[in-house]
Amino acid sequence: MAKEDYYELLDVPREATEEELKKAYRKKAVQYHPDKNPGSKPAEEMFKKVSEAYEVLKDPDKRAAYDRFGHAAFAQGGGPRPGGNAAGGFHDPFDIFREVFGGGGGGSIFEEFFGGGGGSDGAREGADLRYDIEITLEEAARGVEKEISFRKLAACDHCHGTGAEPGSKRVTCPTCRGAGQVTTSRGFFTVRQVCPTCHGNGTRTEKPCHECRGEGRANKTAKLNVRVPPGVDTGSKLRSVGNGEAGISGGPAGDLYIVIHVKEHEVFERQGDDLFCEIPIKFTLAALGGTIEVPTLSGKASLKIPTGTQSGTTFRLKGRGLPGLRSGQPGDQLVRMHVEVPTHLTPDQRKKLEEYALVSGDADEPVGRSFFEKAKKFF
Repeated sequence: MAKEDYYELLDVPREATEEELKKAYRKKAVQYHPDKNPGSKPAEEMFKKVSEAYEVLKDPDKRAAYDRFGHAAFAQGGGPRPGGNAAGGFHDPFDIFREVFGGGGGGSIFEEFFGGGGGSDGAREGADLRYDIEITLEEAARGVEKEISFRKLAACDHCHGTGAEPGSKRVTCPTCRGAGQVTTSRGFFTVRQVCPTCHGNGTRTEKPCHECRGEGRANKTAKLNVRVPPGVDTGSKLRSVGNGEAGISGGPAGDLYIVIHVKEHEVFERQGDDLFCEIPIKFTLAALGGTIEVPTLSGKASLKIPTGTQSGTTFRLKGRGLPGLRSGQPGDQLVRMHVEVPTHLTPDQRKKLEEYALVSGDADEPVGRSFFEKAKKFF
């Protein structure tokens, strides 16, 4: 039997936006959810089909393949299975509702209506944390190791994260009587939600830890050495796995994200992996030529100035920029010349310049001939 079109299953046009797909899936999932259609095999099958359709169409790459080849794009076993993803892992069709209603590891409004919860053991993952760090351009170029200090919820030292006094036993939760959920009536609906006392565990500690009051976590100051690789730029993020907040009831810890900010430099301006700087030179050097020393992030470099160099001329120093964050290949340094014109002349200097103007003809033609030829019609 030919498989139904994914767009028709969700009742959306082929040009539907991501938001339209999300709304359509939410509507269909609610309509065919097994909890609303107990014992209905057709509803269960439709729920699986719309979940599969959304799994494909929400992914830009999978959607492009489907638009091009249809179901044949997944005919060799690479496509999603009902309730699964392309890698064979389980796809939770409730993810879309968590996104829409802002739920997380338990307690969203959708989970309250359909009986989701914090898991059989009540364990919940700790929150991710963000830390902003400022470094210099020199540190960004060579890489640097920084020690950071921050406050976070860490596992309680007294109970080691269990939330119970050492030696205390676990007893059946008196609120849910071991079910892990409590049921209440709201109009026409019977609402199940995670037990607020045991967080879905079904049991609670006989004697909560007196240090953390049963939370299993306490506020602490954490220190961490962070290795910043060469080539980072403002906005680069580093991820430190497991250094976020501690989980609840033995759940995994969250992650720490370090966001990089590179200070502005007084000499150099960064342009990707290239560096740019402007150097003022005397007009005599520009006219006669010579060699000067210019600053780079790795020390001084010699730069030859040709005779007759004009203001705005830019020279390139190969490999004197920053290393690429992924490639490791260095960028270049661009050096632009700014020719300074003297503003204060001694009588002797003025006399010499006037003599030069007479000898060179500048006194008679103060404007460059090339410009005059272009603009002579205005005179």
